Amino acid sequence: MTKVYIIRHAEAEGNLYRRVHGWYNSLITDNGYRQIAALRGRFADVHIDAVYSSDLFRTMTTATAIYPSHGLELHTTPALREIGVGVWEDKPWGALERHDAMRLIRFNHASPEFQVEGGETFAQVQARMKGAVLDIAAKHPGQTVALFSHGSAIRCLQGAIRGLGPGEMDSLGHSDNTAVTCMEVEGDQISILFENDNSHLPEEISTLASQKWWKAREGSLADANMWFRPLDLDREEELYLAARHDAWVDIHGEQAPFDGAGFCKDARACWEQDKEKALSVAMQRDQVAGVLQLDLERFAEDGIGYIPFVYMNPEHRKKGLGVQLIGQAVSVYRPLGRTRLRLRCAPENAVAQRFYKKYGFEKVGEEHGRVTLDILEKYIGYEARNG
Repeated sequence: MTKVYIIRHAEAEGNLYRRVHGWYNSLITDNGYRQIAALRGRFADVHIDAVYSSDLFRTMTTATAIYPSHGLELHTTPALREIGVGVWEDKPWGALERHDAMRLIRFNHASPEFQVEGGETFAQVQARMKGAVLDIAAKHPGQTVALFSHGSAIRCLQGAIRGLGPGEMDSLGHSDNTAVTCMEVEGDQISILFENDNSHLPEEISTLASQKWWKAREGSLADANMWFRPLDLDREEELYLAARHDAWVDIHGEQAPFDGAGFCKDARACWEQDKEKALSVAMQRDQVAGVLQLDLERFAEDGIGYIPFVYMNPEHRKKGLGVQLIGQAVSVYRPLGRTRLRLRCAPENAVAQRFYKKYGFEKVGEEHGRVTLDILEKYIGYEARNG
């Protein structure tokens, strides 16, 4: 008999930015590294003979909670990956609610009819995950192994073990990040000893404790997902100017001269680089929630993605939505090979300073002009860290 622990990866960008990450190779968040540290403590005195993970960054990084301290190597396999979602990869959940609602409903209910172009069905994931567990267990008879996988994939496995097919898994719970499921495998029989146990996580670092989507499919939680559309500067210059003016007054007050023409000139230079990606309007359902401006050329030779302007409307602030604009910037810049995000922030803007610090930005310098601004950067490359 083989004992198998299967563990969901730590909190990753998709969880934070509210984007769809199946096979997309996302990073672990700062909170995720705290979860990894807690998981390391949980398994410090647990005997483990082998460690496997999916071949994605977020699972391989989470596996550092066990294999280094136990003197083991990490085996990776795509058989433990999350469900592949093809053309959905890295799209905001809000965009799917807006533009692909029926298929999203099918996804949320693990429907046998769910599939997107280039993606997998739930039946395929169930077969893949169960086969992976049986294959790995067969290589380690009488031993204890730890596997690192993903939320929907683990849920599919739990359903398959119970004999629940696609469309029959609504009663199953959801796994917190780094939650542990323990199984015993004998031949081709798998039994669950316990599942989705997150008792090693203090509430303040539990991902599920801070989210409501898993409690209800409608209402405030669905409202938390934003979508993005291009800002057409020819038609919506006033929208952009209003956002710029509001941000300026918030920081510098009504008396400081506002150079609207200068800001519009800079915005148009960015817009001409790429009219689909350089200027974006963040939308919450039918409401304008914010504006994001990217300069795709500035600092490109240094591997930096520059963000000249991040703005949230007053009525959408302090609701945990702003980080989704950072996620949109990552989504644009990472495929271009950028490894850092850079932006400027007024030192006296305490709210923004706290926000950027919370989400991984650090001060790397200052810019002196009409006003002094801090230069902040956030690393978005693929490099694990000790944590």
